[in-house]
Amino acid sequence: MIETKRLILRPFHEQDTEALFEIMKDKEVNTFLPWFPFKSFEETKKYLKSFYLDYQGEGFRYAICLKDDNKPIGYIHVGDGDSFDFGYALRKEFWRQGIVSEAANAFIEMLKTTNIPYITATHDVLNPRSGHVMKAIGMKYCYTYTEHWMPKDIDVNFRMYQMNFDGSDFVYQKYWNMYPHRIENLEDDSDSTTGRVQ
Repeated sequence: MIETKRLILRPFHEQDTEALFEIMKDKEVNTFLPWFPFKSFEETKKYLKSFYLDYQGEGFRYAICLKDDNKPIGYIHVGDGDSFDFGYALRKEFWRQGIVSEAANAFIEMLKTTNIPYITATHDVLNPRSGHVMKAIGMKYCYTYTEHWMPKDIDVNFRMYQMNFDGSDFVYQKYWNMYPHRIENLEDDSDSTTGRVQ
């Protein structure tokens, strides 16, 4: 468990199904995520069990909860593959309150005490708010690539960000090697986009 001024980050529990459903069913929250909004409590229950309760990997998967009631309003995780993929989501009524940045900063401090050497994160160029979070917590833009994303069956332009915990200049190259890619000039911080590939 991790505590911040406003938040508790903790593992999900079986009784969190309803709270998780509130996150997973929202179309706007899940627009830029690799699944369609959940349609049922049962679907959420199965996902909770497989992705959270039965997880045996070396990554970390936490609920983001307000201290007031310790109920999940979002999630934050890092994977255990070689990308050490860093992800997060939050119910939209809690957007623009600095909650994800607060959670992410505390989460990263915990990760620095583990054997995880770096984290990567990606965002759709049409979702620049997620990129703002990545920059706010100290992640660095590396490159942009185009991937055909399933199950949504669309081509997406992703920006890849990275944070190395050892101070090295290492850049994770898997997406660069797998997909069409480029390096954008983001110095003006305008987050102008080329849009979704048709």
